[in-house]
Amino acid sequence: MREIRTGFERPFWVANISELFERLSYYAAFASLARYLHETLNFRVEQASSLTGLFGGLVWFLAVFGGTVADRLGFRRSLSLAYLILSCSYFLLGSLGSPWLAPVRNAVPLVVLVTFVLMLPALGVALVKPCVVGTTARASKENVRSIGYSIYYTLVNIGGATGPYVASWVHQHLQVENVFRVAALSVFAMFFAVLLWFKEPRRSSETQTVSLAQSAKNFWVVISNPRFMVFLLIFSGYWVVYWQEFIILPLYIHDYVDPKANTELLLISGPLTVIALQLLVSFLTQRIPAFRAITLGTLISGLAWLILIAHPTVPMAVLTLISVSVGEITQSPRYYEYISRLAPPGQQGTYMGFAFLPIGIGSLIGGWFGGKLIHHFGEVTHQPERIWWAVIAVGVSTAALLWIYDKTMRPATVEP
Repeated sequence: MREIRTGFERPFWVANISELFERLSYYAAFASLARYLHETLNFRVEQASSLTGLFGGLVWFLAVFGGTVADRLGFRRSLSLAYLILSCSYFLLGSLGSPWLAPVRNAVPLVVLVTFVLMLPALGVALVKPCVVGTTARASKENVRSIGYSIYYTLVNIGGATGPYVASWVHQHLQVENVFRVAALSVFAMFFAVLLWFKEPRRSSETQTVSLAQSAKNFWVVISNPRFMVFLLIFSGYWVVYWQEFIILPLYIHDYVDPKANTELLLISGPLTVIALQLLVSFLTQRIPAFRAITLGTLISGLAWLILIAHPTVPMAVLTLISVSVGEITQSPRYYEYISRLAPPGQQGTYMGFAFLPIGIGSLIGGWFGGKLIHHFGEVTHQPERIWWAVIAVGVSTAALLWIYDKTMRPATVEP
């Protein structure tokens, strides 16, 4: 405890606590977004799902370059700018149906306006993450740096669990658009917290600031590695499955299981499972080779939806989400371990930046895919349970493709 008290500079605590509130805002908005678009703004389910996928996916593409921008501007300016962008973005998102925006709605097609507004939060989040991770590295003494990253990961998951709870309470007691206004208020408070209490942390001698041109060159280095890109594209299937809990599960539960169900509150199950079981699952799977753990986690998350098919009830939806999260914590730490070993010497940072791409690809494809499923099987054929058979097929196919990749394309220099 003494090392923790003395091992971190003040910027560490300011940045990481602000990240908790950023995650709270993000997941509060994400938990309510699909139903808000469908029920309040009257988008068809296909459009609502695709737009929700856009919201969840774009940030992971911009994160590739977010670190470079943060290094050029400095963490203090980048964080304050990010929280200002986020507060304006969430406020606009919650105000899309307001009378004062009527002239804009009349001048621009609603889908164009919503798409533009949904893209804005990605700009802020893409700046926040590298700043917080970078501050954790710079503002931690060497003997507690690993503890610092554990604190960061824990606070991220606390924010991920608190966000849907806040969204649930606001949706139950106020109108759903106020969920986004509360999210805006949360990050707006962090804007002032950064200005008042965050001091630019010392620069590590190990860190080199690269130009945007160098980032573009690094981008080309990665995409010209076919084995690595094939792996990332295959693994995107995992995230196509995972993101359905935010994209179409709330619509499915509300429309086909229980219209009175608190769909935001359901989504707390996942992050709480991660907080409770991460260390245990990591311990139980530590002897499994990294790639096999990735494949196993993918299979677990894919098959988890069988629970919801067997008993389409709210409690079984909770159990499904818990099972999906068990798959997540089985594969997630081993995935980043595998990427770090896959990267050529001296290019670990570049490759780790691109490790987030499957998350974005999975969200973008998952939004379109989920929308097609819930429209066809829910509204056309009236067989909503078949939605989850298609989701399971994607998960199992992804696990099978990972196994084939491991047998045929895995670099000889990388252990399984």
